[in-house]
Amino acid sequence: MLGVNIVINIYVKVFNDVFVRGTNDYISNILFFMLKNTINFISVILLLLLFQVEVEGQTKFELLPDRNKHSVKFQLVNNLIIIPVEVNGVVLSFILDSGVSKPILFNLGSEDPPEFSDFETIFIRGLGDGEAIQAYRSGDNIIKIGEAVVNDKSDLYLILDQGINFAPRLGIPIHGIIGAELFRDLIVDISYSREKIRFYKPGSYRYKRCRKCYTLDLDMIHNKPYLQADVVLNGQREAVKLLIDSGSSDALWLFDRKSNGLSVPKRHFDDFLGRGLSGSVYGSRARVEKLQLGGFEFKSAKVAFPDSISLQHLQSLSERDGSIGGGILKRFDVTVDYTGKKIRLKRNRYFRQPFKYNMSGIELQHNGMRIERVPDRNIRKSPGYGETPKTQRIMSEQLSKYSLYPTFEIAEIRSGSPAEDVGLEKGDVIFSVNGKRASGHSLQEMISLMNVKAGKKIRLTVERDGERLQFVFRLREVL
Repeated sequence: MLGVNIVINIYVKVFNDVFVRGTNDYISNILFFMLKNTINFISVILLLLLFQVEVEGQTKFELLPDRNKHSVKFQLVNNLIIIPVEVNGVVLSFILDSGVSKPILFNLGSEDPPEFSDFETIFIRGLGDGEAIQAYRSGDNIIKIGEAVVNDKSDLYLILDQGINFAPRLGIPIHGIIGAELFRDLIVDISYSREKIRFYKPGSYRYKRCRKCYTLDLDMIHNKPYLQADVVLNGQREAVKLLIDSGSSDALWLFDRKSNGLSVPKRHFDDFLGRGLSGSVYGSRARVEKLQLGGFEFKSAKVAFPDSISLQHLQSLSERDGSIGGGILKRFDVTVDYTGKKIRLKRNRYFRQPFKYNMSGIELQHNGMRIERVPDRNIRKSPGYGETPKTQRIMSEQLSKYSLYPTFEIAEIRSGSPAEDVGLEKGDVIFSVNGKRASGHSLQEMISLMNVKAGKKIRLTVERDGERLQFVFRLREVL
């Protein structure tokens, strides 16, 4: 689980704050033109209000009539919940995001993708400083989770931009994001420790007595859940309103502004925070002295302060002071009840795990596959009768097996980190870590190998421009 704690740079909850929506090609193109040329922002808002009813058609997730609950297994990757979702008969992998308004699909391969109908063009923006991107709204889709959770008239948004792909940073295929409608229509019980979700019909769920649980009130704003917490930062205790954001792998985000009494601590470092819908997200990382959630307290929890450029296109920033993500949520088994406007937390086996930062400064990503020769272990080590070392080598090559292995590439290097100090570069392909070949390891295993403990010597062999190079550095504790 070490890799899960360390790697928190994948901030995929970028669709929760969709900035521009359209209802047909004509309106969408008007909105995009106005947004791109920064003309008459007020007119854009008025248009959005005029057409909001048409865009936000009500759809509903329900359990089958003979079921009051249903369980689904998930994968926990980088503090994110990855669940199988069937879209129009095709099973895909989705991130469960407690705030995303509508299901969003991207990174669909050419092999048997789902079929869609009723398309209309829209333009959307999110985190990052890039341009708005084109998407397509489709209605009357059948979405199914497990065997019993169904929405047979679901709206969804389809993004065809090949640059929107979070699979390389997570190491597994990701085809979309889903969330708010599930939480709105059902009671969702998430066991991070057992990697299982239970969905309940709201009227059938009964809260059991639990001495180790703590229940917090939710403030629902635009179908998004907020809770109250306290943070101690720069020696001052501040009450904060946080968006519950299961689609963020970070622990805590805070917005640096004078109005909420929060500011970046003196002890911090600038870093790449993740990939947003509209580009890369940068900011500062630090630690809060304390984070208080009801009866639970965390000391020295990690916090990120995104820069103003990355946040400039997001809505509803004035309604909150930040967000609480998977880096905190995974330390509990969580029951989310939008209908009752409450969330219940029960700490689990992850609760006391330390909050660690990436000590190497390397952010890895999966970058395709490579073919490597695997020798047959049954081949004799010494020449047999009538064989020479040369003929045996030829036989060995002929009898070898060839396998496909993932390629791991350095996606980002933190300024001033041990990796940067020794000359490693973005784009270097990792061949081995401390003598262990990258082939045959998962992305999470590779990350763990490079973030063992402070002071550990790391020997990396990388490939750069067809040349194999070696680098040695020691891990350093951050903050």
